[in-house]
Amino acid sequence: MSQSYEFYCARADQAAAAADNAELANVRDRELRAEKTWRGLAEHARAVAEERAKLVRDKQAEADAA
Repeated sequence: MSQSYEFYCARADQAAAAADNAELANVRDRELRAEKTWRGLAEHARAVAEERAKLVRDKQAEADAA
């Protein structure tokens, strides 16, 4: 099951909040790495969704032209 941009952004926000509340440097670093990873996944999910929407529009335009 694919996850959505919103899901990944929410997880990134949770990791950022955990980093802000961390008392230990290694925990803060771990949460900041997690945030970066979640934001990367969010961006990838957004790009995939945009590409999918573009393909659907192109396919519909081809069908309309035929």
